[in-house]
Amino acid sequence: MAKCGSQRSDPKKWRVLYRTAILERDRYAIAKELSDAQDAVVERTRELIPATGAEVDEEREALNDAMYMLRARRTALEHLADAA
Repeated sequence: MAKCGSQRSDPKKWRVLYRTAILERDRYAIAKELSDAQDAVVERTRELIPATGAEVDEEREALNDAMYMLRARRTALEHLADAA
């Protein structure tokens, strides 16, 4: 389902950025990786607003789970930084 007048992102991009952020171990790179992944999840979620179907519902659930994990990872890192 193409959008008129706008470019759609690669529907797999958010998954790649999500995995990169979750697996990142460099504490100096993690904040950017988390932000990039969260931005991609939000972008893909917006793209799916007009879409319907079982596959779309599954992807929406995956996007919600991914955002939850990204927020949890960011919160955990903030607590670690506060404790240091």
